Amino acid sequence: MKKVVLPALIAVLLSGCGTVNNALTEKTKTVEYYRIFDIKTQVDRADVIAAASDGLGENVNSAKENTPIPTFSVAPEQPGRFTLVNPFEGTKLASFAAMSGANMKMAKCEGAVWTATASRDVVGSDSLRLTACLWQYKDGYHLDTYASFTKQEGGLMQISRSMAGAMVGTPEEWTEKTFLDIVRKIQEETHAQVKYLEGYPKMQGTPWLDTGAKIDGQDS
Repeated sequence: MKKVVLPALIAVLLSGCGTVNNALTEKTKTVEYYRIFDIKTQVDRADVIAAASDGLGENVNSAKENTPIPTFSVAPEQPGRFTLVNPFEGTKLASFAAMSGANMKMAKCEGAVWTATASRDVVGSDSLRLTACLWQYKDGYHLDTYASFTKQEGGLMQISRSMAGAMVGTPEEWTEKTFLDIVRKIQEETHAQVKYLEGYPKMQGTPWLDTGAKIDGQDS
């Protein structure tokens, strides 16, 4: 009997040690999000851009927006799509960033009628960086959104991070809310038909039709 119990007891103890060690290990994780929406409306481009700008401004600390003159006289058959580029690829800076876990990728919005880059300070992560691209096409618009941030997990500070996330929202929650508030504002002001096309992580349901209730602790 003792020969059976002793190995089992050792296994349980080792398993417990592994769990504790994993919880105490400080980890840095890079997180990326993207969402692509189809917005069917014939509302004037300036009005759609204004709504998108208002929706973005509800959640970020700072933003840089650009509304380039379109290169088309008639809206194209198909909308554009964002691409990811690393402007430092092949340099020593890129190698150093890769070793440290930093994300150097940037969303490129070639041909978009409105682009915006924004950031927000979120407890539990490095600055949340977002890019939004609006393309016009014959049936309306496409809105592409991309975000990335790094966050710390585990270690002795994890309890305080979890408490802060519960009170003011996690980086993931703020990312999703910022994306959706842009779409909600466009839908609210133009009465467009909005359809979610693709993204990562996977989205469930049609949250842009919800009320967009504030995250606990968000300033009014």
